[in-house]
Amino acid sequence: MLKRNLITTGSLLLGMVFSGLTLAQDKEFPNRPLRIFVPFTAGSGSDTSARFFGDKMAKLLGQSASVENKPGASGIISVQALLALPADGHAILLASNSPISVNPISIKNLPYNPMTDLTPLAGLSRNMNVWVVNGNSKLNSLKDVVEYAKKNPNKPLSLANYSAGYRLAGEWFSSMSNVKFNHISYKGGAQIFTDLMGDQLDIGIADLGGAASLIKAGKLKAIVVSGEKRHPDFPNVPNFIDSGYPEYVNYSWTSFYVKAGTPEAIKKKLIDALLKVRDSKEGADFNTASGADSMPFFGESMQKFQQDELERFTRIAKMAGMQPE
Repeated sequence: MLKRNLITTGSLLLGMVFSGLTLAQDKEFPNRPLRIFVPFTAGSGSDTSARFFGDKMAKLLGQSASVENKPGASGIISVQALLALPADGHAILLASNSPISVNPISIKNLPYNPMTDLTPLAGLSRNMNVWVVNGNSKLNSLKDVVEYAKKNPNKPLSLANYSAGYRLAGEWFSSMSNVKFNHISYKGGAQIFTDLMGDQLDIGIADLGGAASLIKAGKLKAIVVSGEKRHPDFPNVPNFIDSGYPEYVNYSWTSFYVKAGTPEAIKKKLIDALLKVRDSKEGADFNTASGADSMPFFGESMQKFQQDELERFTRIAKMAGMQPE
C-alpha cells in the first residue's frame, strides 16, 4: 500500500513538474525569431504576404521573423520542413488552398495529412478567380460561353488552368452548367495570358490580381469573377451569382499554420497577434493593394472552412473522373 501511494505521489509530482515547464515555456514564447516557410519563390504574391504579416506579427510578440522560400513539389517541401521541427510555435507555414485542400485529391500517397498534421492559425487573404478571354473575343459573358458550348458540343472551347485547384474550379462549373470544355494545363499564368492574346486559347482561369493589368489595358477581357460580390476594381464584370449560378463562389486563399500539437497557449498568442495585424487598417490596405480581401476565418472556423473545401473538391474530382497522380 505504501509503495502504491509513493508511486501515485511520484506520478503526480512528475506531472506537476512537466505542467510547470509547459506553462513556463508558454509564458516565455517566443524566445527566438520565428521561421516562416513559404512554398513559393521569393517575390511572389504569397511570399510578399508572408513577409508582411510575419514581420508585423513577430514584432507584436517582441521578436523578428525570417522567411524561408522552399518552392516545389506542390508545397510538399515546405510542409515537410515545418513537420520536421518541434511543435513549439517558432516555425510557421504559409499555405494556400493547393497544399491544404487540393493536394489530398490530386497527389497519390501524399506524405502528410493537412487536417491532422497541421493546425491553422488564421487566414490571411483570399483572391477571387477571373475567367479571361482575348480582348477582341466574341465571347463577352458567361452566357455566351454556355450558349456556344451547347450549340457546338463537338467543338469544346479550350479552358486553360495552371494548377489542380483551377482545373477543379473549371470542372465544377462544367458539371454545374452541363457543358464540356477542353481543359488544358499550364505551368503558370503568364503563358496562358500570352496564348490568349495570341488567339491560341479560348478562355483562361487565373488569379484576378495577376490578370488585372492586362484587363485594364484591354489586352484581355474579363467575363466573370468568382467572388461573393463583384470586385470593386472591376464593377462592370459580373460574378457567377449574377450570371445565374448562385452556388458558384471560389477563392484562392492563404493562411498561416503551425505543426499539430503546438500548445494551446502558444497558438492563442500567435492567433491574437496575427488577427491584430490582419484586421488592422494597415493589414486591410495591404490586401486591397494586392487585389485581395482579408480572409475572414481563424482557428476552428478556418479548420472547418478548409474541411468544407476539401469535401467540395473531392466531390468535383469524383464527378469529373479525376484520379490522384
